[in-house]
Amino acid sequence: MTRLRLVLALLLLTGLFGCTAMPVQEMSDARQALQVAREVGAPDRAPEAWAEARALLEAAERALDAGDYSRARLLAEEAREAAIRARKQAAGGG
Repeated sequence: MTRLRLVLALLLLTGLFGCTAMPVQEMSDARQALQVAREVGAPDRAPEAWAEARALLEAAERALDAGDYSRARLLAEEAREAAIRARKQAAGGG
């Protein structure tokens, strides 16, 4: 019986620590970065970087909807970086 309790306790701990939190901040950061890029004209002035950022954010949203929080976090961070590149390109900063 003690061995069973130990196994159940380990499974419970693994489940608790194995869960990944929803990437709320990362998604918000990516959306804000895209908004700023849009405001400086990235869709017209840096269309490739803008499209990449949008596609990454959309993929992050799909991953979030599917409950794949690790992937959503990664994609949101990549979307934010792409949006920053788009903003810099649109503003003439390369």
